[in-house]
Formats: sequence, C-alpha cells, structure tokens
Amino acid sequence: MPVTPQPPTLFPTLVYRDARAAIRQLTDAFGFTREAVYEGEDGTVVHAELSYGNGRVMLGSKGHGGPFDAAMADAGPSGVYVVVEDVDAHHDRARAAGVEILMAPRDQEYGSRDYLARDAEGNVWSFGTYAPGAGG
Repeated sequence: MPVTPQPPTLFPTLVYRDARAAIRQLTDAFGFTREAVYEGEDGTVVHAELSYGNGRVMLGSKGHGGPFDAAMADAGPSGVYVVVEDVDAHHDRARAAGVEILMAPRDQEYGSRDYLARDAEGNVWSFGTYAPGAGG
C-alpha cells in the first residue's frame, strides 16, 4: 500500500511592505510557485502561499490590520532555509534576476552546498542541499 506523504507542519510566515513585489521576486528569482493569494478590499495582499518542493511560505502585506500584523509591526528581517537540488543553478537564476547575493555557493564542513541571498525587503534566504531530518 503506497504511503501518502504528510504535508509540512512548519510554515515560515513573513510580512512585506510590498507583498506583490515579494511574490514576483520569490517566484521569478527563487523559483517558488504561487499557490494562493487573497486580497483585501483595497487590493493589498492579506495572505499568500508560495510553494517550493513540499514546503510553503506564507506572506502578506504589512499594515493591513489584524493581530498577526500588529505582532509583526516592529519585526526585523527573518531568515528562511530552503532545500534545493542544484545550488549553483538556483544561485545563477537568483543572481540573473538581480537578487543581492550575500554568499556565493560554497561547500560546508557538514556536507551541504549552500548560498545566501537577501530579498528586496531584507529577509535572508539560505538555499542548500542539507535536508534537516532526512537522516544520513
């Protein structure tokens, strides 16, 4: 009997001054897939979900109201790690899209190959081959 993969249980959640631009950058430069975008009456992004592999990130616009928005009002940039198969190709795509690269692809002591990038609003994205919890 085939095993049905379980969905992730951890979802990074970010807020952006310009959530639409963030969605464009994450899809165009980093290869995320737009899964859902919900807008407020004024057209701001209230909630969006982007996927990469079997993971998702949720994001929305700063200043749209609500308890989460209030809690995140003074939050600084966040960091998110994403497992990718080909770090060098992923890096080249992001660089070609004009993303700020903080660290070029590099082999790590623990066996991963990683690079670091900063999105347009200061969040740091780490992309690498290390898959936490995958064993071995």
